[in-house]
Amino acid sequence: MPYNYLKQLESNARTYGGTFDRVFSSGQGVRVRDSGGKEYIDCLANAGALPLGHNHPEVKEAVVRFVSSDSIQQALDLATPAKVEFVQELFSRLPSNLRDKGRIQFCGPSGSDAVEAAIKLSKFYTQRPKIIAFHGAYHGMTAGALGAMGNLLPKSAIGVDAGGVHFAPYPYKFRCPFGTDGNQTDQLSINYIRTILSDPESGIPKPAAMIVEAVQGEGGSIPASVEWLRALRELTVEFDVPLIVDEVQTGLGRTGKLFAIERAGITPDMLVLSKAIGGGYPLSVLVYDKRFDIWPPGMHAGTFRGNQLAMIAGSATMRIIDRDGLVENANKMGQVLMEGLTGIAQRYPVFGDVRGLGLMVGVEVVKPSEGKGPGLPDGALAKAVKLNCFENGLIIETGGRNGCVLRFLPPLIVTESDIGKILECVEQAVAASLRNDNIRVM
Repeated sequence: MPYNYLKQLESNARTYGGTFDRVFSSGQGVRVRDSGGKEYIDCLANAGALPLGHNHPEVKEAVVRFVSSDSIQQALDLATPAKVEFVQELFSRLPSNLRDKGRIQFCGPSGSDAVEAAIKLSKFYTQRPKIIAFHGAYHGMTAGALGAMGNLLPKSAIGVDAGGVHFAPYPYKFRCPFGTDGNQTDQLSINYIRTILSDPESGIPKPAAMIVEAVQGEGGSIPASVEWLRALRELTVEFDVPLIVDEVQTGLGRTGKLFAIERAGITPDMLVLSKAIGGGYPLSVLVYDKRFDIWPPGMHAGTFRGNQLAMIAGSATMRIIDRDGLVENANKMGQVLMEGLTGIAQRYPVFGDVRGLGLMVGVEVVKPSEGKGPGLPDGALAKAVKLNCFENGLIIETGGRNGCVLRFLPPLIVTESDIGKILECVEQAVAASLRNDNIRVM
């Protein structure tokens, strides 16, 4: 009844609530329960915003203690003890070049707003009107961020076009945008970008910035290689194009490094952070090289850019991640998860590609090809697997092109025992989905 009540009143624009048709009443760690008492392993973790899972006792204690005090609860961009602590905790963990030369802008509560700030700042600094983004990109749902999105559906019907954005091929090796077997995808992509930036007949003016995800999340859990990221950084330096790295989903341990850029050892001009950085509460920040700090007061503002609760929760979360070795746990448990999913792929060829970094893992579901090539994407089967997982007590989401990628984003506290149960549930869901579709199980 409560779910049906909401269903009648809530917007059609909702996403997760339209798929997981329950009222969720409680959660602890990697598990949640619905109002009927059924338990689920949460491999969504609020789209990666809950690095410690639900209701971590130390984070909850820090928040309750703060709320119970007379501390300022809302402060615009005024200085507060909570802000000083948060900035100290964050900057002490940033890669050295950003730590030593960085400036921080607190943005609105969502990652989209920090992306907007990065785009705005790069245009203000360079006095150039356009940016370069990548096929498959996801940077948020506000106008500027939406313009840089690869997915056409959310923006086409409302007239948000790519007039201010040029798109380049992302190194998606499984389905190489250049039509190869994937072995040359990285180099072909870099060559293409070099041509865009160097050819006086490319038709693309020098951009204000290039914005990229080190691992495309909503685009299908596609990691860029260390070599590609390094080559991209070298190109942007060579051609004097500011590089924005969007780590809204990858930041704070998700990929088995505290920040995904650390794998490649690169320093972007601007780093966008949100989700996990607020410890489960709404917060987004833009960290950038101090040479860009030329915009005047008020150029990017918002009432809730100083979410004090999120700063308290975020500071506590960063300390716990360090103390409990959760970055390394994400790396180890991610390997266990990837190995298990690869084993399932050997038994079920509909799992065409298993990929990811740390605990940001995707499985591309396909119609197995009789000849060469990866096989056609099978979004219908991916959705069936997701729904069967849900019925069996596992919450995962789909994404990527044609909705054919099963996405796994469990909290960083997940254990090997949890991974075993996740894998068992996934294999059962695949088998059930194939039986229901009358597809031969191999």
